[in-house]
Amino acid sequence: MEKKYFVLHMFPLRPDFAQTRTKDEQSIMKRHLAYWSSLMNKGKVLVFGPVLDPKSPYGLGIIEVDNEQELKEFIENDPAKKFHMFKYFPMQAIVPQK
Repeated sequence: MEKKYFVLHMFPLRPDFAQTRTKDEQSIMKRHLAYWSSLMNKGKVLVFGPVLDPKSPYGLGIIEVDNEQELKEFIENDPAKKFHMFKYFPMQAIVPQK
């Protein structure tokens, strides 16, 4: 089966989220980091992390999945979904041969 690639954007629901996170939100973001790291270790995430836009930082990832539904499940299970909005788009990725 040919893999599908998506660019995934994660936008905080408030622009100053990175600067004003509560302790509870910080704890959830640690779980968020562990969650996406585990998917990376399974070969589902090529790269991810914060984009340090001075206006409002946001998250970005390049995801490799079998189908779009798999990506939707990743988003649904993200611990940080309750205070972030996700957008994703198909990507015609050029990746190294395995």
